[in-house]
Amino acid sequence: MTTLTKQQKVNEIIRILDELYPEIPIPLDHKDPYTLLVAVLLSAQCTDERVNQITPKLFARADNPFDMVLMSIEEIQEIIRPCGLSPMKSKGIWHLSDMIIKQHNGEVPQDFAALEAMPAVGHKTASVVMSQAFGVPAFPVDTHIHRLMYRWGLSNGKSVEQTERDAKRLFPRERWNDLHLQIIYYGREYCPARGFSLDRCIITRQFGRKSFINEVLKAEAKKSLKSKVATRR
Repeated sequence: MTTLTKQQKVNEIIRILDELYPEIPIPLDHKDPYTLLVAVLLSAQCTDERVNQITPKLFARADNPFDMVLMSIEEIQEIIRPCGLSPMKSKGIWHLSDMIIKQHNGEVPQDFAALEAMPAVGHKTASVVMSQAFGVPAFPVDTHIHRLMYRWGLSNGKSVEQTERDAKRLFPRERWNDLHLQIIYYGREYCPARGFSLDRCIITRQFGRKSFINEVLKAEAKKSLKSKVATRR
């Protein structure tokens, strides 16, 4: 493992991510800020793949706040049920649509505070909309980013709020919107929570937190020993 300054480590991580993900598609299918806002809300504790299967059915009925409020909360809930948490999410979608109409002339506001004031919209959801719909620099932290920032020794892992502060401090502001997506893609492909492989995760292997790497190596050694014992039997 190479010994580098933290800034050199960050620069190398950015270089690797740029090589792996030169193209950075937005994972949630949408056509405008409103459909993105709804899709992000649905993605809470649900995979992007599942959300992308459900949103076409929902948006065929209502792809704008005016049509959405014409539906009942129960109708919305029935469509989005496969995404989980459907009672809360359906209420959130209906009420935020109503708020967008009454307070923002039917347009999703380009404002963190206004977004976070909406039902079922937290800081992460607002950050995704601001970055991906409006191009405003933001660094939404999901479970992948939180996990990788800790494994790479770039944050202490105590809270997503701390991870976001550290990410914004370490990474160039003009790269935030791309990097948060690149890290998510990398986490899914090379550095998952389960089934992690040090051989496969080049960034952790080269620049990772020593204590985490030692834990992985101990676990691998233990697993190898068990396998040898079982083979002898």
